[in-house]
Amino acid sequence: MKILIHTMYFLPEFGSAPILMNELAEGLAARGHIVEVITTLPRPPHNMGYQGRFYVRERSHGFRVKRILTNFTVHHIGRLLAWTIYTFWTWLNLLTVKRGDVVFLRLPPLQLGVTGVLARRLRGARVVLNVQDIHPDLSIESGLLRNPFLVRLAQAFEKWIYRHTSEILVISEGFKKNLTAKGVPAGKIDILPNWVDTDILSPRPKDNRVARRYGLDGRFVLMYSGTISISSSATLECILEAAGRLKDDPDIRIVLVGEGLKKPDLTAKAADMALPNVLFLPFQPYADLPDLLGSADVLLVPLDKEKSLLSVPSKLYNFMAAGRPILGLAHPDSEVFTLIRETGCGMCAPPDDPGAIASAVRTMKADAAGRAAMGRAGRAYAEANFSRRAVLDAFDRMLSEPRRRAGSS
Repeated sequence: MKILIHTMYFLPEFGSAPILMNELAEGLAARGHIVEVITTLPRPPHNMGYQGRFYVRERSHGFRVKRILTNFTVHHIGRLLAWTIYTFWTWLNLLTVKRGDVVFLRLPPLQLGVTGVLARRLRGARVVLNVQDIHPDLSIESGLLRNPFLVRLAQAFEKWIYRHTSEILVISEGFKKNLTAKGVPAGKIDILPNWVDTDILSPRPKDNRVARRYGLDGRFVLMYSGTISISSSATLECILEAAGRLKDDPDIRIVLVGEGLKKPDLTAKAADMALPNVLFLPFQPYADLPDLLGSADVLLVPLDKEKSLLSVPSKLYNFMAAGRPILGLAHPDSEVFTLIRETGCGMCAPPDDPGAIASAVRTMKADAAGRAAMGRAGRAYAEANFSRRAVLDAFDRMLSEPRRRAGSS
């Protein structure tokens, strides 16, 4: 079977999405499929060796990769432009698609749904739409999309995409409920969680080379590692406010690792607050990720209050696999909150209450035995439910089933 994976996020860029999509391609190729990844040229600072290129074809671990240049700005208008350029490029690539091929489309961007409609109608391909974030809801909740006419237009476009797609893959029950509430037939939707490589991401000693590199050894470290995006920006600001309340404890370090649209605003706020206990780091090489997470005493999963109902970050599974306790900052009705509470892998606090966040940090710092138990619980749950082999085996079985006809148009 030939499978064409469409994703804007792929190695060597850093983050959960590039890692997951690389592992998906590797896993499907290892299972005997012909795999081709259609993605973008890496953005700075991960574009070493790609500067000045417009289009690149390469092979990696048994699969092919096609990369196209988009713009590199992190501004939300620039990001919309990049999404649009990439979508047009995927339309051109449909000339290589044959009847019976599987076209896998990772959303966002929502525009990729048009590629799916064209692939099915014009090329006879089987199309699987993989919804990783609920758009345009996230853009609306974030205030990026405010004009009433544009909001209605985006919502109508979303419904059109789902109406003309016969197979939709979501990562959680909450996502399925969101789509069915919008009129998507439940028979179109399958649930398959994201996964984590529990062999690579495993508990590491706190005193390690990455901890020593950044002076984290001997400190009580709270760490966020991931994209600094619209889904968590307000809560990350609340973490800075909490850091101000924790300045009286010289042992505490709050480490924010990553890049993204909202990082300049966040670093400016931290500078204005003159916080001596906050450290910003760029994305670290993937090979360093296990030791990076191991250097933390508590790992942070922040989601803005309303947006936490629209996203389940893959980093949550990575953090559980790392065997560190988690401090979840999310709405009580969110799946992040529910998973942390039910598995016992950490604590939760309101994402918009700096005082409650600071209090939770002090509570976790004072209970070393409790933190160790939380870390063990998270690790055990990740191994049982989110291991790479188990989820990819399920994904392979889904793709090997006969094409679904119910709900197609």
